[in-house]
Amino acid sequence: MADLNSPTRTVAIIGGGFSGTLLALKLTAARPGWRILLIDPAVRPGRGLAYGACEPYHLLNVPAHRMETGLTPPFQDWLSGAGRHLDEALVEADGVLADAFLPRGLLGDYLQERLEDACSETDGPGLATVRGEAVALLDPPRRGVRLLDGREIACDLLVLATGNLPPRAPLPQDAWLHDHPAFVPDPWAPQALKGGDPEAAVLMLGTGLTMVDVALKLAAEGQKGPMVAVSRRGLVPTPHKAGGAWSPFVAPLLPASPLILTRAIRAAAGQAERQGTPWQRVMDAVRPAIARVWETWSPKQRRQFLRHLRPRWDVHRHRMAPRVSARLDALLESAALTVLGGRIVEWTRRKGQVTARLHLRGLKTEQTLTVGRVINCTGPRSDLDRLANPLFADLARRRLIRPDPLGLGLESDDCAVQDIDGRASDWLYAIGPLTRPALWEVTAVPEITAQIDRLTHELAQDAERPKVALAETFIDMGAGI
Repeated sequence: MADLNSPTRTVAIIGGGFSGTLLALKLTAARPGWRILLIDPAVRPGRGLAYGACEPYHLLNVPAHRMETGLTPPFQDWLSGAGRHLDEALVEADGVLADAFLPRGLLGDYLQERLEDACSETDGPGLATVRGEAVALLDPPRRGVRLLDGREIACDLLVLATGNLPPRAPLPQDAWLHDHPAFVPDPWAPQALKGGDPEAAVLMLGTGLTMVDVALKLAAEGQKGPMVAVSRRGLVPTPHKAGGAWSPFVAPLLPASPLILTRAIRAAAGQAERQGTPWQRVMDAVRPAIARVWETWSPKQRRQFLRHLRPRWDVHRHRMAPRVSARLDALLESAALTVLGGRIVEWTRRKGQVTARLHLRGLKTEQTLTVGRVINCTGPRSDLDRLANPLFADLARRRLIRPDPLGLGLESDDCAVQDIDGRASDWLYAIGPLTRPALWEVTAVPEITAQIDRLTHELAQDAERPKVALAETFIDMGAGI
């Protein structure tokens, strides 16, 4: 590695969302003599998709105390002194800020402020943002990236922090619907939901958390026509529920198959309910061991889990804030929103609109819907080998990355990206959702923060990688992370 005391040592981070911003801030604090460049197309990076494209009624999926990252001031201290309107959240949390489910945009405001405060006003050492899109690497022996506008950014270390990628439409590649004006491929793209006829029906593909966010947004903006959401199983996310506790119990069972662990979790949930403890506490107790479980499974077991168990896992593991759940229930009870389980077997054009023929799950009947908009709510994609992203395409061409066979992201060794032959890089790293093949769930603030803390220590101290695996670190963090 280069001289740690050299002020010219440069780290380029691709992606200005939560992961990239947090890493940039922590590396800057650990090594103020380094040049840290945060590269993102946004005018004001720091928010990313999760905490940027949202409305006040889009809430964090976990309480405020789980959003602490070790920055100064702490998130809750900043909230207390920011004069924010938190009345509704505090009433729901019995006045306890740490337990409140807050608007997602507040965390975006907090991160953006921390980033702007830390940015250097000079061309010397420190943190700076670069507005642009990285599309390719520089040719060896140089290290760095080329931007879409032609600029070249040289660096000693490069970190991929692109976060969640835009959703993949669940349509055949040659389907005409891809190009129809009624189709919305990415509901979080700028102005994606503007301009539709509020009187026309809307069909949403997917019934997870993205669907919930979109349904709330459409309803708030005056949608009058019926909204229908469809997925193979028709499962919707479950709500958080306060109270009780449950001790971690998964680690002693390992190694164990997906079926055995599923049975153990169901048994524990049943026992908790009989004792008056919400089943949600059982899921919280499982969460720290998730990465360790994933490590013990064979490729076949992982594939079985993703195919058969993932939908039910997702709706119980990734839950809604109580106020969001109440708003969703109101839409369902009023029939403004209908959720169906099934699959779409045919699409046809109909006078500027789209007609979908659905085969309903568990029934021999079909249903036909004519809608003004079809919105892709399937959630972020991760199959990088099928994504025509210029930077990832260039990395693949140079054989510097290895997308995993399950389509979850990039193969890595404790953030060091593996090349096509499985060798861990000494200068190319990835954090956040891109590293799911190694850890399965590394999409929430506590896990990403732990991952970034380890990488910051390794890079800033030029230290050997910790002997304790990151999965074990998650277990040590305790229930409910």
